[in-house]
Amino acid sequence: MPRPEKVRLGDLLIQEGLLTGEQLKFALDEQKRSGRKLGRIFVDSGFVTEDGISNILARQLRIPYVDLRQFSHKAELVKLLPETLARRYRALVLAEKDDGTLQVGLTDPTDIRAYDEISRVVRRNIDLAVVSESQLMATIDRVYRRTEEIAGLAKELTSEMSDVPVEFGELLGLSDAAEDAPVVKLLHMVFDEALRSRASDIHIEPQENNLRIRFRIDGVLHIQTEADAKIASAVALRLKLMSGLDISEKRLPQDGRFHIKVRNTSVDIRISTLPTQYGESVVMRLLAQDQSLLSLDHMNIPPRVLDRLRHALHRPSGMVLVTGPTGSGKTTTLYAALNELNSPEKKIITVEDPVEYRLPGLNQVQVHEKIDLSFGKVLRTVLRQDPDIVLVGEMRDTETAEIGMRAAMTGHLVLSTLHTNDAMTTPIRLLDMGVPRYMVALSIHLVLAQRLVRTICENCKTQVALQAHESEWLRYELRERVDAHAYYRGKGCSHCNNTGFQGRAGVYEFLEMSDELVEATNQADPVSFMNAARRQMAGATLRRDAVRLVLAGRTTVDEAMRVSTQHEE
Repeated sequence: MPRPEKVRLGDLLIQEGLLTGEQLKFALDEQKRSGRKLGRIFVDSGFVTEDGISNILARQLRIPYVDLRQFSHKAELVKLLPETLARRYRALVLAEKDDGTLQVGLTDPTDIRAYDEISRVVRRNIDLAVVSESQLMATIDRVYRRTEEIAGLAKELTSEMSDVPVEFGELLGLSDAAEDAPVVKLLHMVFDEALRSRASDIHIEPQENNLRIRFRIDGVLHIQTEADAKIASAVALRLKLMSGLDISEKRLPQDGRFHIKVRNTSVDIRISTLPTQYGESVVMRLLAQDQSLLSLDHMNIPPRVLDRLRHALHRPSGMVLVTGPTGSGKTTTLYAALNELNSPEKKIITVEDPVEYRLPGLNQVQVHEKIDLSFGKVLRTVLRQDPDIVLVGEMRDTETAEIGMRAAMTGHLVLSTLHTNDAMTTPIRLLDMGVPRYMVALSIHLVLAQRLVRTICENCKTQVALQAHESEWLRYELRERVDAHAYYRGKGCSHCNNTGFQGRAGVYEFLEMSDELVEATNQADPVSFMNAARRQMAGATLRRDAVRLVLAGRTTVDEAMRVSTQHEE
């Protein structure tokens, strides 16, 4: 393809009727003042969309426009162009033709300098295509994985360590030289890649012959890299120093937290260490502090469930419990509720271990078991602080549950979590913990149970036929209507790391304590309570809500089966 000719974008947009002369003059003045690209100013000012500019450039230059949201990339082709150049010239290698010519997507295909430099670096003939800038930058963040760099740094650290004991002072990070140490660069790259991958947790696990680093993405663990086992102690030591843990104690578990800033994002990291046969296993939960809290309206809660939840949340007293296993989004739901309830007229106090989100206007208390600052002790003091709403991070023991329920019975709205399989077994679990029946019956207003299902990647979504076991499972809910619906699965692409899934959505069920359930709770007959709960929850179970997402084409039948804990009677 011949070198591109320069096109005056402003004149072209005016010619197409998408821009006025006044808007072009404003944009040119802004360009002189700020130095930003003209096209970026057009988009940021709302004069024209990125897709509009891209399509017009494609027509004018007679080259294709590629929608990167629907494009599957090949890693070996992408990496022909180094990441630094891809970012500088807003370019991406898209495909290779039979004669070896590369198709390269550019946000500005008239950039002659970019064309010459890319041709020089890849040493191939290139054909141009137009891509939009926002899609391109998101794609670059996703496809330039740093697995090889992480592995390389791990090898560098291994060679430096040899068999010489690590000096603590070398890892303190108090000097500029320490910032260039392989262990520091390795951890920085691990955190950077974790944020790129949307990982919620990082697992660093010493094995007999290697150190395994895994990321939990959308609830599922993926191996990121494996390194020499010799570096395990140095990595664990550095992380313990960062979180203020006791570096001399390797026989007992420790918990801590620290803050880092990666990719202009402030991240709060909770760390847990556990002595294992081959060294200290480290698990870190990543909480991006500049991510805005979800509202209840954006959490995929079915309308009927959301209506009853809001009804319970806006009562002046009583208890609302959110249940589910670890990692099912219970805390996110509770903070979305607090975000809605938060106002200057209400005093809200939270008691948590640890404090996961920071919300202005709340009084948030961190439990410290080591200094005997337990949930029970903090709660007693909290109730003397005249709160309107109290959030208890978890009902861990009988004492905490009883204090929280007394508060719910004496004019306070209490929100909390409990680890149970579903909504209907939650009151029975509290009774098993030793909480008096009258407290359970009179304090609880609503129990919300939830799970998270992985959602199908929209870029590789394809219709599939049901397997026999899937059809049988759906028949319990849909009866003869099973074959009347379409079902989907993700084939796997570069957008979803070849998993077929991207992101997660909640599935919910609720149990509202009706007069019938209150009466059943006060009787020493769990069977009658369960029967009454089933009657009330008919058609509003976790299983039914998971099927709802399947029919909407948002998740697979396998995912719905995986998270559903209810079975055919």
